[in-house]
Amino acid sequence: MQKLVYFVGVAGTGKTTVAKKVAEEIPCAFLDRDTVGGRFVERFLELQGLDKDDRDSEFYKENLRDLEYDTTKDICIENLRVGQNVFMISPFTSELKSEQYLVDLLNEANKTSAEVDVKVIVVTLQDIEQQKKRIESRGTERDTWKLDNWSSYETRVNFIPEINWAIPNEHIHIFDNSGTLTEEKIANLIAYIKE
Repeated sequence: MQKLVYFVGVAGTGKTTVAKKVAEEIPCAFLDRDTVGGRFVERFLELQGLDKDDRDSEFYKENLRDLEYDTTKDICIENLRVGQNVFMISPFTSELKSEQYLVDLLNEANKTSAEVDVKVIVVTLQDIEQQKKRIESRGTERDTWKLDNWSSYETRVNFIPEINWAIPNEHIHIFDNSGTLTEEKIANLIAYIKE
């Protein structure tokens, strides 16, 4: 079966790092929403005279947020159609709440749930300071806004999103990414995805 794996979690939990390690062992189309839409979003925000790193502005939420996510979904659909495994990396908070999102995605890819094994890995952290240090160590301009507005993030460190997709409960895995990301932890995730 093809694998469609969502790596979700708030900023600094390490979802992209975890997904990259797993992708070294499971060939896939690797779709990080920040990479797919980041440059376009930054340019549009700048043209509006807004902070290019602010993903909490009303303008972003009303005009750009869905474009980023829908474009990532379209690329996912194309890859599923041609038989590729797909890793999707982003919070996907609204999409996970929508019962119809996954149904529509598989339909558009001309696939069934019997053909595509869908799993959601929720990457969390128990340690708020580790989350902040990870964001700081990335050193990306996009994180400047997050760090300057840290109080709005620190309450979300253990955030578990609402997931309303018609997938078995065992296809949702909460992964605590605290401490060192060991080979054993990655091996366990790889085994989980391949099950």
